[in-house]
Amino acid sequence: MIIGAFGWLLAVCVGVALLWSYENAPGVAAATPRQWPANSRIQSARDHATLVMFAHPHCPCTRASVGELASIMAHSQGRLTAYVLFLKPDGFAPGWEQTELWQSASRIPGVTAVLDGDGNEARLFHAATSGQTALYDPQGLLLFSGGITGSRGHSGDNAGRSAIVSLVNAGVPDRTETSVYGCPLFNPESECRVAENEKHKH
Repeated sequence: MIIGAFGWLLAVCVGVALLWSYENAPGVAAATPRQWPANSRIQSARDHATLVMFAHPHCPCTRASVGELASIMAHSQGRLTAYVLFLKPDGFAPGWEQTELWQSASRIPGVTAVLDGDGNEARLFHAATSGQTALYDPQGLLLFSGGITGSRGHSGDNAGRSAIVSLVNAGVPDRTETSVYGCPLFNPESECRVAENEKHKH
């Protein structure tokens, strides 16, 4: 009985440790361009800052990032334009990207959800992880790059959100880079992988 209880407790402890490790393991951070890419099809604002977030529409971790974006916009007092670019790999059916995440992002005032066909924009900005966020000034110079959650799928106060709000409202950052937490954008074996029967050629 004692041995069985010890085994159960050990299994629980191992499970908790693995979950903690997963939640706190950052994704691949972008080497974000210092200047807004000239061949981007997204138009940056000319009189205030512009934020771009890259998202996998099926990434469960990114719900928290979208929630934090809503908080950023609420505290930016109209001084920020934001885009969430949702990856859609070639070969997937129309509407594949139209998930609850897309709808949530679209409902945030000042935010535009954009289809990123085959991740072309993500590649321009060197984004590799869902939730990767970049902030640029009106001259197209990079102010901040990183994530806006403190760990995978967790909402609440975090360094990325604080840095962006500070930059937009006061021009002074707490920091200019943070870790990004989310699923890989381009890895078919990631948590965001989709069953083959959901993939349809046009």
